[in-house]
Amino acid sequence: MKYRLKIEVGLKLGHSDPEGETTARLLRELGYKVERVGVSKVYNVVILADSRDEALAKAKEMCKRLLANPTKDNYTILVEEEK
Repeated sequence: MKYRLKIEVGLKLGHSDPEGETTARLLRELGYKVERVGVSKVYNVVILADSRDEALAKAKEMCKRLLANPTKDNYTILVEEEK
């Protein structure tokens, strides 16, 4: 079966996020009452797997091996069946 993975990778709190800080500052300059902005990356992956559990396990493996640095990144995974 085909599964669609949405993997979002972002910095853990306490790590420097220059792009987020710049974006927050610029939004404030435009008049928005923004406290903080965090920037993240989203990976949309279509994968073949025998089950939803296998697709999730593969997504976690992808994060650990390539997409996320466990020292500084958090990640979330959404798995949906591709129709």
